[in-house]
Amino acid sequence: MKHYLIAGLGGVLAGALVTTQIAGPLVAQEAGKNASIYEQLELFGNVFERVRADYVEAPDDKTLIEAAINGMLTSLDPHSSFLSASDYEDMQTQTRGSFGGLGIEVSQEDGLVKVVSPIDDTPAAQAGVEAGDFISHVNGESLLGLTLDEAVDMMRGPVGSEITITILREGESEPFDLTMTRDTIKLTVVKTRIEGHAIVLRVSTFNDETYDTLKAELDEAVAEVGGIDKVTGFVLDLRNNPGGLLNQAISVSDAFLDAGEIVSTRGRKAEESERWNAEDGDLAEGKPMVVLINGGSASASEIVTGALQDHRRAIVVGEKSFGKGSVQTVMPVTSDSAIRLTTARYYTPSGRSIQSLGIQPDILVAQPRRPTAEEGGEDEPRSQSNFGRSEADLRGALNNDSVNDDEKKQIEAEAAEVEATAKLREEDYQLAYAVDILKGLAAVDFQAGQVPASAKPAMTGEGAGDGDAGASSGNG
Repeated sequence: MKHYLIAGLGGVLAGALVTTQIAGPLVAQEAGKNASIYEQLELFGNVFERVRADYVEAPDDKTLIEAAINGMLTSLDPHSSFLSASDYEDMQTQTRGSFGGLGIEVSQEDGLVKVVSPIDDTPAAQAGVEAGDFISHVNGESLLGLTLDEAVDMMRGPVGSEITITILREGESEPFDLTMTRDTIKLTVVKTRIEGHAIVLRVSTFNDETYDTLKAELDEAVAEVGGIDKVTGFVLDLRNNPGGLLNQAISVSDAFLDAGEIVSTRGRKAEESERWNAEDGDLAEGKPMVVLINGGSASASEIVTGALQDHRRAIVVGEKSFGKGSVQTVMPVTSDSAIRLTTARYYTPSGRSIQSLGIQPDILVAQPRRPTAEEGGEDEPRSQSNFGRSEADLRGALNNDSVNDDEKKQIEAEAAEVEATAKLREEDYQLAYAVDILKGLAAVDFQAGQVPASAKPAMTGEGAGDGDAGASSGNG
């Protein structure tokens, strides 16, 4: 027994000597790094004390510290930031689906506040704010030089109060003002409409309620159409969806996939990488799908789009998405504050990162801008009389007695659907295009999984402790 103990101790001592000899330079190098860090921290302390002692007005110590922390985080990337007590509370409120403001998701680009997307049915959307707009002034006061949080604070105010923002928009020769009234923003996460026999699922954000609401809305719409056999397909409308919670993006993707990878995340360390796979069960039961995206579709909505596109589960229609391929984690640092830190990049099932590239649609369809009356837009028709010419319009034309009443009703119903889609083009050209695609796929009896395995995907380009795939760092 003593022999083994001695041998063991000898081995430990020998190992210690060898380690010391090899690691000596590494220890010295690490010590040098630490010394440099301590020097920089001492520099920070000296500057902090100088500001406290000599600034023209006595500053608030807490405000100075928080500003320093936020400056450190915002220097990393546009999505990392410090969440003060009020900001942290606002973020938690937003993920639950109700908050006050204008209803716009914003980020910062070259010192300017950029609109990622307006939120449906909010003052901003109703006033005509568009994805890609830059906001230069609030009530005549410039936002240049402000942090994103400071700019967002200027846009917030009492519910019912009026605000004027100045917009810079590509294609417009000069800035213009939009005036709106602040309101309590209650997010309607999923809205459903039926176009013919196609079910349109409009998802505006990914918060705690998204998947459950989507499933309930889908089931109700299928019942309204008359059962899944009567459904030609589904349109998942993710336009101007700025993102949200990663777990909700995974759940929504899984809702339409039977198997396979949904998304993977890769952090700084290999062991921090994660991968999520779909489980059996497709809410759409293999029916054709179209996903609609545009430049306001970001992060969590890009995760869903990428998963469905790579698996050839859906045809992606619209315009290139925003291109945010990073995941943020909210980490509490005190009882009432937190940091929002970029901790990973995410990758679609085919292994592509869409960071700064966005997702290219399978079919590029731009939303035409409707000209105003001043720009020569079409006036209202001056007569409601029918000037169409067909055989049926001729006086005394023969009746078609080979069609019974039920068949005639069916023909009239089908004609009404076609006319409704044609009318939809005036309201929403991209959505009408998606509905037409579903009709075409239904005509050839398409089912998910029929695409040959050789078909390649297009390759162009949760709160604390869980991933946040939100697109922006602020919400006005």
